[in-house]
Amino acid sequence: MVTLADPIPRRRRRKARSAQGADIIQKVAMALALLLVGAAIFAPLLTAYDPLQQSLLARLRPPVGFDRYSAGHFAGTDELGRDVLSRSLHGLRLTLALAFAGAVIGLVIGGLLGLVAGLRRGWAEDGIMALVDMQIAIPFTLVALLVLALMGSSLTVLVFVLGVAGWEQYARIVRGEVRRIAAQPYLEAARAAGAGPLYTAWRHVLPNLVSPLVVQFTLALSNIVILESTLSFLGLGVQPPQPSLGSMVGLGRDYMPTAPWIVLTPAALIVLLTFTVQILGDWLRDRADVRLNDR
Repeated sequence: MVTLADPIPRRRRRKARSAQGADIIQKVAMALALLLVGAAIFAPLLTAYDPLQQSLLARLRPPVGFDRYSAGHFAGTDELGRDVLSRSLHGLRLTLALAFAGAVIGLVIGGLLGLVAGLRRGWAEDGIMALVDMQIAIPFTLVALLVLALMGSSLTVLVFVLGVAGWEQYARIVRGEVRRIAAQPYLEAARAAGAGPLYTAWRHVLPNLVSPLVVQFTLALSNIVILESTLSFLGLGVQPPQPSLGSMVGLGRDYMPTAPWIVLTPAALIVLLTFTVQILGDWLRDRADVRLNDR
């Protein structure tokens, strides 16, 4: 007599293996994130060279192991003899600082506008959602290029441009959550008890917004890193000699055939940074979404 294998244990084993593999990836991403943040914070202590110091006698030296004159320059030197590893770590530091500042500005702007749109109906909500639709419809990279070309490429203007890059996502999330929370019985009870709009928003609405906003903040951080790198690559972001990952890739692209290490080190840091932030953002989303945890 032939018996068919029970598919349920198989399904459970596949699900367990999938969860185990995802857990390993998340742990690797967490370790990489800690490593990158630590390298950015302690960049001056990890390198023996000034990122702005030039030495034309040591220009275009390959990484250690490829040339006997490259001692001390573990990632080689660039076209002006500057240490690539030192510039990459300091560029990582600046890129992370700009991305974090831009994400915080977007969170504040989008969160406040979304809160107003969710609590106030009528013309306020219509006007804010019209701005959100306009932001989504227009490619923001073109807007950023126009603003930086007209107003200059100072760090202040760059932080402002990065800050308004993704505020519409926060506004949509906050508005949707506020509308959902507003229909809950405990909020109706708070209003019936005499609670004002500010107290209701602070005591009952904002605590429920922490989880989705943290997830969106993490996901937006990687998008801002890519945007800043793109603008710096095109020459409208961080200006030389100050290093950033995007500007290093942009300046080194002409030397790719003869000195690819100038581009490979900052490009690898950009890829690792965006990869780890995206993985951690997906992990936070899975942990915060109760519906995914129940499956």
